[in-house]
Amino acid sequence: MSPVEAALHAAIEVIEEPRSARMDQRTKPSVKASIEAAADLMGVEASAFVVMAAYTRAQELLSSKQQTLLNQIDHQALLSALDEETTPTNALLEAWRLHENQVVRP
Repeated sequence: MSPVEAALHAAIEVIEEPRSARMDQRTKPSVKASIEAAADLMGVEASAFVVMAAYTRAQELLSSKQQTLLNQIDHQALLSALDEETTPTNALLEAWRLHENQVVRP
């Protein structure tokens, strides 16, 4: 197992939850054979390999959708816009009224 693979395996192991959730998939025999061969090369069971690969991809996808990266020019433009004193537009005021009327508060 490479250092990267070992780190990934350790990252999953550090999650303090019981392994109680099941996932079942159907696939083609050749896909299963490839997964098992790759898992053998890593020295892990096929199910651990699938979980590690799926978890890695899930974290990458979630991270890419939860962060917005700006270049330096856009970052400065955003900060300048946030610092600018402006009065709300009619559209913004209407959106706020809709929000106030539709959001349920405890």
